[in-house]
Amino acid sequence: MSDEKKIIIDEDFKSQVAAEREALAEESSPTKEATGAPAGQELPPASLEMLITSLATEAMMLLGQLPQMGSEKVEADLPRARYTIDMLEVLQEKTKGNLTPEEEQAMGDLLHQLRMVFVAIQQVPPTTTDS
Repeated sequence: MSDEKKIIIDEDFKSQVAAEREALAEESSPTKEATGAPAGQELPPASLEMLITSLATEAMMLLGQLPQMGSEKVEADLPRARYTIDMLEVLQEKTKGNLTPEEEQAMGDLLHQLRMVFVAIQQVPPTTTDS
């Protein structure tokens, strides 16, 4: 048996983030003139959910759980991932009392998931490849 630790990633969480991004992208958005977006690349409406989803997606990329934007490269950057998670924590603290119960629950669940992934990744020893 191998002593190698395995990281278990909640695939439902990844799917939820992807689905939320797609749903927000499909909603009506400002026109090209208002956003400056190239044709065919309309931006979703600005919202708390979009901000949270953007930060969560960035954190997942920095945790090495999603490919980097514009490439298929998957690489972890734990200091930047921790910073992004910290930013979400600041957002949670500063919006306390101003969120709906559903938003508070979603924010808490999201932060818990990101923290668990961060801790799990820190516990896995780095792999080395000999050339």
